[in-house]
Amino acid sequence: MIETLTIDCPYCGETFSTVVDCSAGDQAYIEDCVVCCRPIECRLTVTPDGPVLTVQRDDD
Repeated sequence: MIETLTIDCPYCGETFSTVVDCSAGDQAYIEDCVVCCRPIECRLTVTPDGPVLTVQRDDD
């Protein structure tokens, strides 16, 4: 299942959309901000209520 989620960049604060593939289950990956190009640590958790995406700075 493919979902489009909205996240806020932990560096520049800009909001942007990202596409996640929930069929692979829980995941951790790095995605660059589309505005400031800094690396964002993303953690996708697939729950019965839908996907939950948490983000944090790569340098934390």
